[in-house]
Amino acid sequence: MPERLGHNEYPAKRFFGRPAERALKSYAMTLSLNIAILAAGQGTRMRSERPKVLHRLAGRPMLSHVVDTARSLGAAKICVVYGHGGEQVPEALAAPDLGFAKQEPQLGTGHAVRQALPHLDPEGITLVLYGDVPLVRTETLRQVAQAGRDGLAILTARLADPSGYGRIARDDAGEIRAIVEEKDASAEQRAITEVNTGILAAPTRRLAAWLERVTDANAQREYYLTDVVALAIADGVAVAGVEAAEAWEVLGVNSQSQLAVLERHYQARAARRLMDQGVSLADPARLDVRGELRCGRDVFIDVNCVFEGRVTLGDGVAVGANCVLRDVEVAANTRVFPFSHLEDAQIGADCRIGPYARIRPGTALGRDVHIGNFVEVKNSRLAEGSKANHLAYVGDATVGRRVNIGAGTITCNYDGAHKHRTVIEDDAFIGSDTQLVAPVTVGRGATLGAGTTLTKDAPPDALTVSRAKQVTVSGWRRPRKSDPNEK
Repeated sequence: MPERLGHNEYPAKRFFGRPAERALKSYAMTLSLNIAILAAGQGTRMRSERPKVLHRLAGRPMLSHVVDTARSLGAAKICVVYGHGGEQVPEALAAPDLGFAKQEPQLGTGHAVRQALPHLDPEGITLVLYGDVPLVRTETLRQVAQAGRDGLAILTARLADPSGYGRIARDDAGEIRAIVEEKDASAEQRAITEVNTGILAAPTRRLAAWLERVTDANAQREYYLTDVVALAIADGVAVAGVEAAEAWEVLGVNSQSQLAVLERHYQARAARRLMDQGVSLADPARLDVRGELRCGRDVFIDVNCVFEGRVTLGDGVAVGANCVLRDVEVAANTRVFPFSHLEDAQIGADCRIGPYARIRPGTALGRDVHIGNFVEVKNSRLAEGSKANHLAYVGDATVGRRVNIGAGTITCNYDGAHKHRTVIEDDAFIGSDTQLVAPVTVGRGATLGAGTTLTKDAPPDALTVSRAKQVTVSGWRRPRKSDPNEK
């Protein structure tokens, strides 16, 4: 392990500048960093059978966000302490780089960290996080880990309303002397706005020794992690406070309403990042990114759009209002009109999609393809210049270039047991209200008359028509009701 930096290597006045930021990142690489994530709570106020940490933020479990942050810190060991909900938590997040420790019974946060210790490197530093505090930034936690390398560091925050939190009591020199729980605080102490977040870091061996001394001598008969602060001070160990730059970083979730508040914080951050990259948002408050959204230059996104999984929008793409895009790549200058739903598809350049179009998994559209209103495409390839502008279903099909698919056309791809493929070659014209009963091929340049039910291959450069002979019955009268009041 590389030689550790001295305690005063980074003067406090440089902690928040660019030189210090680079130094902290470099230092983080030398740490044998453990991260214990406490995720055993029941969350009774969520009113749900699902473990609290598995409730979704931006389309993913809250705990997944915390795990991702832990990974971004380069932790050597990550241990998730779970309890409520049985095996749902390890089943939902199972990964080779994660360890899991079950806390049963659940006897408080200090007891939870003790369950994680056997899974951690005793020679490293341990950072304690919470599965229901999902928005804390990597930069903030890196500072906590750095500050706790030789003693104890706690993450604090200043809240406009500190109700319910333990207050940070400092002496005249600004050193932390105690954490005072609200129920034990005087009126003067309750006026303090700096609060304890519960997130802390310390050398693992030292933390383990303190936890051995923590008792359950309290009304709840639980072992509180925050008690290590008093033990550190009693041992003459300095307690460093790292203050979060933004209060929203340390907000936790105990109810559905609090989860909704964090959702909007998350989405506001996502919107700011997009706008900083040059994306035009019709209303930053009406956008939901539930995954990874990458945008080129001059992208426009209208209101109430949802992006899930991995979505890429090329230069000049415009997405209309109320669209949902999931795991989609959209090439340059394509327009997606309102109320369209695109999933697991490749969309070429200069396409026109919608409004009210549905692009289903396995679809690939070439350049300048038009998919119009109430058209559904599934597991199909449409080559350059092809169009299905109205009320059509194209499923399990290979469509060539410059093909026109008329209104009401469907590919009958399913026989009740198996899917079959339809092939439509270049320059074919498919008349309205046509059914193509797969497997079937429409030859290059072929024309299918409106109303055709195609059950055999249509030859190239020819007109194929399949329809009943039109008959007019003279003297026929429509049936009439004998009683005008009859229903």
